[in-house]
Amino acid sequence: MSESQPWPRIAVVGAGAVGGYFGGLLARAGAPVTMIGRPAFVDAVKKNGLFLDTLQFQEKVRVEASPEISAVRDAELVLFCVKTTDNATTARAIAPWLSKGALVLSMQNGVDNVEQIRAAAKIDALPSVVYVAASVPQPGRVKHVARGDLVVGPKNEKTECIAALFTRGNVACRISDNIEGELWTKLVWNCALNAVSALGHAKYGQIAGSPDAWKVVETAVYEVLAVAKAGRIHPPGLEDPQAALAGALKIATQMAEALSSTAQDRNRGKRTEMDSLNGYVSRRGAELGVPTPVNHALYALVKLAEGRS
Repeated sequence: MSESQPWPRIAVVGAGAVGGYFGGLLARAGAPVTMIGRPAFVDAVKKNGLFLDTLQFQEKVRVEASPEISAVRDAELVLFCVKTTDNATTARAIAPWLSKGALVLSMQNGVDNVEQIRAAAKIDALPSVVYVAASVPQPGRVKHVARGDLVVGPKNEKTECIAALFTRGNVACRISDNIEGELWTKLVWNCALNAVSALGHAKYGQIAGSPDAWKVVETAVYEVLAVAKAGRIHPPGLEDPQAALAGALKIATQMAEALSSTAQDRNRGKRTEMDSLNGYVSRRGAELGVPTPVNHALYALVKLAEGRS
C-alpha cells in the first residue's frame, strides 16, 4: 500500500487495550477508524479523543466511536478484538452488518478463534498473533509499556494487504506461512505467564525473578510443547524446550512492568480467557493423551478465583 493510496475504512470491535492501541496508531497515521466499545469508552473518546500514552509518544488522537455494533457497516477491515469468551456472540452480532468483501482480523489470545468465529456466523476471519503490553487505566486512555507488533499469515493477497496497511501505520507486521505454529508460540507464552501473574498478583519481572515461580513456568511450557508435538504443531524456534524457556524469560524481561491480561481481568472482576489458554491446553492434552497437570491446575485456580468475584 503506497502513501498516496486512500486508506480503507476500519472498524475496531472491542476497543480495549489491543484494539485501542493498534486502531489508535492506524488513526494517528491517517486511517478513518471507528471504534466500537462500551458507553464509558465512547463518551470519553467523543469528548476528549483517544489518548495514546506510548513508549514513543503521548498524544491525543481523533477517532470515531460508537457503542452500536452496526457501526461496522461499510468497514473494509474489521479488527476483531473482543475477549475470546465473547467470540460467538460478537460474530453473530456483526455478521448482518458486514460489507461484502470486508476482511475480519482476529487480534486475540488463543489458537482457535478463527474456527469459533466461523462456526458461530460463517465469517472467514483471518488469524493474527499480537505482541503488545498495554492497558486501559481509564476510559479513552491506552497505556503502552512494551512491544507492539503483529504476525499474520499465510502469505496471500489478503495478508499482504493487511501487513502493508499496518506497516503504513508504523506497526511492525510480519507474514508467516506457519501461522498455526506462530499462534502456538504465543500460546506458550500466555500459558507460561498469564495465570501465574494473575494468581500471584505479580508483574512479569517479578515472576522472572522468583526461582519458585519460574519452576511453575518451566513445567507449564514443557506441557504446552508436548501437546503441540502430539498435535503435529510446529511452533517456530521452539523445537528445543530450553529455547522455549529462554523465550519465555525474554518475554518476561521485555515486559517486566506489565501485568498479564488475565491479571488485569481479575483486578477488574471480569471473566478471564483461561478457557482459551491453559484450559485449552488441558482439554487438548486430554484428547491427545498428554498429561498437563500444571496447566490444568493454573486453569482450575483462576476459574475458582473468578467464581469468588
